[in-house]
Amino acid sequence: MKFMKTSLLCLTALTLPAAMTPALAATPQDALVMAYNIDAISSFDPAQIAEVVTDEIVMNTCDALVNYDPEDEASFVPALAESWDVSDDGLQITFHLKDDIVFPDGTPGTADDLLWSMKRVVNLGFGNSASLTEYGFTKETIDDLITAPDESTIVMKLDKPYPLNLVLASVAANRVSVMLNRAEVEANEKDGDLGNAYLQDRTACVGPYHLARWNPGEAVILEANENYNGPKPNLSRVMIRHVVETGTQRLLLEKGDIDIARNLAPEDLAELPDADGVEVVRTLIPSMFYMGMNTQEEPFDDPKVRLAMRYLIDYQGLSKTVIDGVGVARASFVPLGSFGALDEAAGEPFSLDIDKAKALLAEAGYPDGFEVTLLVGSHPYGTPIAQQIQQAASQAGITFNIERMSNAQLYSRNRGRDFQAALLGFKTNVPDANGMASRFVYNPDNSFDAKLTQYPAWRSGYFDEEMNARVQAALFEKDPQKRAEMYHALQEDIMQQGPMAYVMQTMNSAAKRETLHDWTWNGFRIYYGKATK
Repeated sequence: MKFMKTSLLCLTALTLPAAMTPALAATPQDALVMAYNIDAISSFDPAQIAEVVTDEIVMNTCDALVNYDPEDEASFVPALAESWDVSDDGLQITFHLKDDIVFPDGTPGTADDLLWSMKRVVNLGFGNSASLTEYGFTKETIDDLITAPDESTIVMKLDKPYPLNLVLASVAANRVSVMLNRAEVEANEKDGDLGNAYLQDRTACVGPYHLARWNPGEAVILEANENYNGPKPNLSRVMIRHVVETGTQRLLLEKGDIDIARNLAPEDLAELPDADGVEVVRTLIPSMFYMGMNTQEEPFDDPKVRLAMRYLIDYQGLSKTVIDGVGVARASFVPLGSFGALDEAAGEPFSLDIDKAKALLAEAGYPDGFEVTLLVGSHPYGTPIAQQIQQAASQAGITFNIERMSNAQLYSRNRGRDFQAALLGFKTNVPDANGMASRFVYNPDNSFDAKLTQYPAWRSGYFDEEMNARVQAALFEKDPQKRAEMYHALQEDIMQQGPMAYVMQTMNSAAKRETLHDWTWNGFRIYYGKATK
């Protein structure tokens, strides 16, 4: 079977605080300028990054083997690979690379670079390695299972007949199949780190843009690659200003100093359509915002306590206020739009019920409640949601002490299991229930030394052998109807005892100037290069 579908602007004004930035009549005609909270960025190494914002930027600078079709996110289009063949038994995928793949420095890119890059992900062992190891590509097997028989071919052998679209989404369209410039990265290796430190603040890959500059806490600047052999970006530069405050983002947009604001509050999104020259755009994405609970510590080691938390979330009230326009209330871990997802009603069966929560707490041995710390990052809706939970919980005798921090600090604490409760976000790259089940339910090794930081289940210390077996059974069920039913039952059970109290499925919501055209996004990818002016 064959599948196929056919000079840097001065940084000064870009990085000055908003109050000091001179008013501009318009943004540069050849640049996309956005305001975005990018404080979660810590590295641009495709083997290491996990944050949504960094993934968005990297996947606009680095091509993977395939890409999501902008018009149909359930389909795939060529990227590094111009086509791919699947064996009749479903156990081998052969990717045929495009001709004339060239790195930004003019060096040709080959299958050897890509093979080395994929093996590097596994050998480094950061959280992203899970995207390969869960499909059998381990340190012990990857040399045999992924090969490059010539300069333009990658052969991927599977140990089991995984659904094709899962492999394409989880591996081939993922940052783990980005082609790095092997010679450049190896030349900058330090103490056996395979160039990890070198890639902290640069990209060495094949893609429409390359990272020209990153000033932490200030800005990211991308420039178009002159040697890129794919579709050329319509705008030659992308300038991302780090702006945390939603009010400041709105002001910059209204003044015309930016083309698009990415982190506006619901009230801004509601009011801005009345502003001259501004348009609000939205798309539902497969990302969940939730309260993670550390099951390795009291009181969240008790499933009745975890269930009580769900009755302290005012889903209906939040839908009309804080999350209006930025998400939809959802208590299930599987996002709407994914295969196997419960519908809207079944996926959010809870309502605020203080008495029910108190009864569950009493059954768990906490009739007088308890005191814990709730970590909150810099998401614009994080603090209001935390305050709603805090207020409701106080009526059940629970004291939630809210501790605010940057997203980078929040993710670091969460990945180190250094928390009691935390409000977090997680996005899957797979339009299938397994994308979330394989992370939020499945946990291959709960030991602290395993450091499986890419698994939210591990971060919360949640391990259940029966649940692990059910996730695996659903993955390989060949009957689609039965497979969907297995995921439905899994979602219903996890809502009763899982380690996360899900609040909402998020939307990408933004406001843009009407002078910016062809802003293109879907649930899995944002395509900077398609934007025009």
